[in-house]
Amino acid sequence: MNFTYNETQEMLRDTLARFLADTYDFETRRKMVASDAGRDPGIWRALATELGILGAPFAEDQGGLGGGAVENMIVMEQLGEAIAIEPYLQTVVIGGGALKATGGAQAEALITQIIGGDAIIAFAYAEPQSRYELHNLRTAAKKDGAGWVLNGHKAVVYAAPWATHLLVTARTGGSQRDPDGVSLFLIEANRPGIVRRDYPTVDGFRASEIYFENCSLPGDALVGSEGGALPLVEQVVDEATAAICAEATGVMRRLHAGTMDYARQRKQFGRPISEFQVLQHRMVDMFMEVEQAASMTLMATLKLDLPAPERMAAVSQAKAKIGKGLKFVGQNAIQTHGGIGITDELAIGHYFKRATMIEGQFGSVDHHLGRFERLSMPD
Repeated sequence: MNFTYNETQEMLRDTLARFLADTYDFETRRKMVASDAGRDPGIWRALATELGILGAPFAEDQGGLGGGAVENMIVMEQLGEAIAIEPYLQTVVIGGGALKATGGAQAEALITQIIGGDAIIAFAYAEPQSRYELHNLRTAAKKDGAGWVLNGHKAVVYAAPWATHLLVTARTGGSQRDPDGVSLFLIEANRPGIVRRDYPTVDGFRASEIYFENCSLPGDALVGSEGGALPLVEQVVDEATAAICAEATGVMRRLHAGTMDYARQRKQFGRPISEFQVLQHRMVDMFMEVEQAASMTLMATLKLDLPAPERMAAVSQAKAKIGKGLKFVGQNAIQTHGGIGITDELAIGHYFKRATMIEGQFGSVDHHLGRFERLSMPD
């Protein structure tokens, strides 16, 4: 696929790449991950106010750069190359995507806060029993006068320890696995009735188990239509999946480059191991996986505006292929490095951890192969 970025997109990519190279080196990231907060809020502020990166996919009349899914892809690939822990995916791609889709005065106000770096959104959708079924929900919201009362448990909510707002899926009707009756709520993260257990994830991010215990919500917390939010949730998750494929491309690119550098330096029998033919073949195979990941991500990104079945098929194709590529590139990187590859002091092990986590986020290889098969079968 032949695709060339326009001048604005090239500037976005190059500006972010330079910023991350200057401020987000591996040792700086290690210190941030090890800190009590798990991040440096100044980085997020700089992305917003100094670079305008957080406005990349939003309209110019909202204060954004006038971009869309391609701009998200560009940003996510650069964040992947730096294994950055910034909550861009949760806040801009998912939260911003849902707000753009629903619109309204409240959405416009919060988008302004996102662009300015004042809002961080965590997407609370997964539950212990749900696996990758977005409509498999035990969390429930019941009417209470003009508002709602929310009860339930959300698992592995990325960026929740830092969030100002939570985007929460809950059942307002139907049975546990009924596609109908799914609603979406946007609420302040510090509301009474929200209990949070925070923890670091294996890839250096922070996440939470969130429990809603008779949490009272105002009527305007509802995003979109009552009981009819599943298509919107599927859309934003597909957009997030395409974005995380872009992040995976950046991760794989660094895994390949780091392995190439190591192979040129590591000597055996008096020669750099990069001269051994079997390892040259391995490097080429890793490179091919990176390039295929970039192409598949672009294909899925360009199809996000198509009707749901075509969008979902394209996203599942990309995620399944890239999931396999992540495993291949990651395992070969570690095997080439040997035991040193999994030490905390070497960057390659951290890239491998992130690659492993991405494999399962928003659907495993098997899940997406199954979804693509279902979408491809005739009625």
